[in-house]
Amino acid sequence: MRKIRLILTSAIVMCFSLVVLAQQDVKKISMEDLMLNRTFGQKSVYGLRSMNDGVHYTTLEGNGTKIVKYSFATGKVVETLFDLSEMKDTDLKYISEYTLSNDEKRILLTTNQERIYRRSFTADYYVFSFKNKELVPLSKNGKQRLATFSPNGNRIAFVRDNNLFIHNVLFGSEIRITKDGEFNKIQNGTPDWVYEEEFEFNKAFTWSPDSKFLAYMKFDESEVKMFNMNKFEGLYPQVKENALYPENYTYKYPKAGEKNSEVSVWVYNVEDRITKKMDVGEEKDQYIPRLKWTKDPKNLTIYRLNRHQNKLEFLLANAKTGESDVMYTQENKYYVEEGNFDFLTFLDNGTQFIYPDEKDGFNHLYLFDMVTGKAVNQITSGDWDMTDFLGFDEVKKVCYYESAEVSPMDRNTYSVKLNGTGKKLITPAKGTNRTVFSNGFKYYINYFSSVTQPNTVSLYNYKGKLIRVLEDNKALVEKLKNYQYNPKEFTMLPAADGMTMLNAWMIKPFNFNPSKKYPVLVTQYSGPNSQSVQNSWSFDWYQYLAQEGYIVVCIDPRGTGARGQEFRKCTYMQLGRLESDDMISAARALSEESFVDENRIAIWGWSFGGFMSSLCLEKAPDVFAAALAIAPVTNWRYYDSVYTERFMRTPQENPKGYDDNSPINHVDKLQGNLLLCHGTADDNVHVQNVYEFAERLVQADKQFEMQIYTNRNHSIYGGKTRLHLYKRFNKFLKDNL
Repeated sequence: MRKIRLILTSAIVMCFSLVVLAQQDVKKISMEDLMLNRTFGQKSVYGLRSMNDGVHYTTLEGNGTKIVKYSFATGKVVETLFDLSEMKDTDLKYISEYTLSNDEKRILLTTNQERIYRRSFTADYYVFSFKNKELVPLSKNGKQRLATFSPNGNRIAFVRDNNLFIHNVLFGSEIRITKDGEFNKIQNGTPDWVYEEEFEFNKAFTWSPDSKFLAYMKFDESEVKMFNMNKFEGLYPQVKENALYPENYTYKYPKAGEKNSEVSVWVYNVEDRITKKMDVGEEKDQYIPRLKWTKDPKNLTIYRLNRHQNKLEFLLANAKTGESDVMYTQENKYYVEEGNFDFLTFLDNGTQFIYPDEKDGFNHLYLFDMVTGKAVNQITSGDWDMTDFLGFDEVKKVCYYESAEVSPMDRNTYSVKLNGTGKKLITPAKGTNRTVFSNGFKYYINYFSSVTQPNTVSLYNYKGKLIRVLEDNKALVEKLKNYQYNPKEFTMLPAADGMTMLNAWMIKPFNFNPSKKYPVLVTQYSGPNSQSVQNSWSFDWYQYLAQEGYIVVCIDPRGTGARGQEFRKCTYMQLGRLESDDMISAARALSEESFVDENRIAIWGWSFGGFMSSLCLEKAPDVFAAALAIAPVTNWRYYDSVYTERFMRTPQENPKGYDDNSPINHVDKLQGNLLLCHGTADDNVHVQNVYEFAERLVQADKQFEMQIYTNRNHSIYGGKTRLHLYKRFNKFLKDNL
């Protein structure tokens, strides 16, 4: 196989300067610097919220005690909207979140949040009125969830104990509009676990534009099977009541091929207090991943997705009668891209909407007619993917979007007219750009970084004129000159098909000597539509490893994102097969480099990446000497229905796809060194995956190492846990490479 042609970025210039520095007194990176002290953390700008006029913004300051109004143009304080120190006789101690009503006459304040799952939490809410300076609790009947102003600001909907309530702001009254809510049985206004995790939303209710209707989803979990987890006393946090008898926590978790919640849609009429059920069809085994009101306050859009997730329909439902008709249908030979669900945009003309489709092989924006459901025209086009829709300016009739047009590894922001003409590049810098617009698109903040440039946050006006730099991280750049640091170098590595080249980056050891041979750690995630190889800044564990004499290489195999539908979805029905083949092929190519020790190559990953590292070690004992698998899926039959079936269909339909590529079924092939790590309270990828995998390894008489973290979830985080975890990684690599 021919040698790899390294495609060096401008980072090579920085490398040469760092070689000179190596001869000086540079500091070593410590694990405490990385995991506890955050010595190399880049600064950013958080919490700027545009006000209605689009020329002012607010921020939460004073350790959660003040909400301050600023001018975009000058950056100066205009006024303090809320100051907790001025409030008397209140139990509110700090603010964690806040929301202004649409008319900006009131603020809804959030405090005392208690996490449930990844996106969900309970909290105490308070309402502050600018007119009378009054601060009152939203409710005194227990913690609430998802408190949301009606568009006119007169009511607030919220969830408590699986029921939906409405608080009347003007009179201070509270009414319950559902009564059948019950833990692990019926959820009103909040999604079940699998919807929250895999359809990526938390609030399952929405106000009509005129505030007269409240639409919500009801999840009937009655027939979804329970999953059990032990929760122990632990230390961070400590749950003392679990000291002698651990808690047996149970919740509804539908695994691949098992029964899902039955979801219905209801609309509550605020004026007559009547609730009407919306017609979502006769099929019960389907998904309702979103609700969205049209510009007409009587018409609700209901997303209807079949269980195979390859047919999406927008139902237009009459809020008063419950009758519905199919407004639009999108079908895909693989699966519909769920990452587009939040991009549906209705135009003010009341007859058209914008939504993405992959009908030409790439993810692009289209303008559709609401009556016929047909495309009026394609807005964006080309052999590249639109990766984020940032909004539509009704005044200028212009769409703003983010794409991978320059390179799959880059992100840039563009504007384009509705008819697809007049495209303009807004962010010319080569790297990763993330753009946030103010209301009315009068200003925008751009977050930019690259492999050589930490986060730079800049404010521009609508003409693209730089107003000021909000953060440049110059202090971090100066600090790095005193440490043993090497930037990433981009390269391409061969896929297993012999034709496709895979994007990758490499970090070489500090004071790299091309005549020496170095051990290699391959890092990857590899999940569908994910990307690990991007032109963006990071400073992490890999720098520590490079300092210690390892080469670190990151690879994006087939199935990953921003390279079109066929590249992204070629792993359909066989998750893990092509991805692991590609990783093995790429690692073999690496092993032929003169500076790589072919006998000391390891692979690691987390979650899907842990699934991949386990499988690669089993499939290619001649390539990989060791693998670290953190919170891995080891059998796709153990994972949830929505995610797994999107890419695999059900185990009943595709048993070979499930079993042939699950690490638990290939333990007899294990020859290298394996480290398994998992948290016992992982509600996402259950520790069951590692326990069952370990049992198979034991019975196959295969030696391995395992590290379990008490009460830790999927991120294995808390206290000094991460420090301990990564020190464990270091020891494993030192012992086995």
